Amino acid sequence: MLSRIVFERFTAFEHLDVAFSPGINVFIGENGTGKTHLMKAAYAACDITKNKASFAEKINNVFLPSGKQIGRLVRRSKGSKTGSIRVFRLVSDDKEIMLGLHLSNHSIDPSPSQIRGYRKSWLEKPIETAYIPVKDMMANAPGFRSLYDSREIHFEEIYADILRKANMPILKGLPDKQRRAIIEKLQKAMDGKVIVKNEEFFLLNKRGRLEFTLLAEGYRKMGLLWVLIQNGTLLNGSVLFWDEPETNLNPKLIGTIVEILLELQRFGVQIFLSTHNYEVLKEFDLQMKKSDKVTFHSLFYCSATDQIVCASTNEYAKISPNSIDDTFGSFIDRDIQRTMGGER
Repeated sequence: MLSRIVFERFTAFEHLDVAFSPGINVFIGENGTGKTHLMKAAYAACDITKNKASFAEKINNVFLPSGKQIGRLVRRSKGSKTGSIRVFRLVSDDKEIMLGLHLSNHSIDPSPSQIRGYRKSWLEKPIETAYIPVKDMMANAPGFRSLYDSREIHFEEIYADILRKANMPILKGLPDKQRRAIIEKLQKAMDGKVIVKNEEFFLLNKRGRLEFTLLAEGYRKMGLLWVLIQNGTLLNGSVLFWDEPETNLNPKLIGTIVEILLELQRFGVQIFLSTHNYEVLKEFDLQMKKSDKVTFHSLFYCSATDQIVCASTNEYAKISPNSIDDTFGSFIDRDIQRTMGGER
C-alpha cells in the first residue's frame, strides 16, 4: 500500500507532505488546491509497476504538459527552479520503500533524474491499480485505444489506461464470497450486468442488451466498478483512484457507491477519491464502522505561507477547514432567514 507522498515545488505545491490511510483517503478542497494532481502522481507511481515505464515518462503522459515538456510541471516562478515527487510504499510492517523523481523547469527531457531510492524493489512488487477520471469513457470506448496508440491525440493517458483495464477478461472461476456480495449489490443497483463485445460495453438485463451510449452515466459508473471487480483489477492489495465519483450521479445512488467503496476497503483495496459533494462526505460519516480505516484530507490555501497545505483527520466532525460543509450550512442559514421573513 502507499503510505505517503511528498512534493517540492510541483505544480500547485510549494511543499506538501501527506500520510495516507491504508484504507480510504477522501480529499476535499476548493478548485485549484491540487486534489487531482496528488492522485495522478500517486497513480503514476503505482501503474509503472505493471507497465514498466519510467516514472518520468508516466508522469509526463498522465499530466500531459504543453509539448510534453516535463519541466513545466515545476511550480511556476521566476528563474531556474527544481521540483520533486517522492512516493512511499509500505511493503511490510517495518519496511518502507520510496520512488522519486527530480525535475527542473529548464528541462524539456521527458526522462529527468530519478531520486535515489528503491526503484528496483518498487518494480519487483507489482500493484494492480485503476484511475477513474471525471470524464466517462465507457460510452466512447470502441476504437479509442487503437486511436490513442497510433495517433497523437490530446488525452491524458488515464483515459486510455481505464479502458485497457475495463477490457480485460473476467477472472476464471467463481468469485469469493466478498467479491460476490459486492457484484450482486452492483447488479441490483444497475438492474443488470455488463458484457463487452468488440470494445463496446452493454448492460444486459431481462429487457435485453442496452449499449452504454444510451445508459445513464450513474449506471455506467457502477458498470465500470462491476467490470473492475470481475476482472481482478480490484482485489486485495490493489489501489483505486476515483476523481469526483459524484459527477452526473443521481443522489440516490451515492449511498450505494459509498457502501461498495467501504466494502472494497474491508477486503484490502486502498482507495483515493476526491469530492466536492456533501452527500458523499455525509454517507461516509453515516456508514463508517469503527474498524474502517477512512482518513479525510482537507487541502487549502494558507495565505500566511502562500502555500497549499493539508489537514488530515479520521473523524468527519473534525474536518477543518471543510468548504463543502460550510457551503451546505450557508444554504440552510439562508433558507431559515427567508422563512423567518428576511430579505430575499
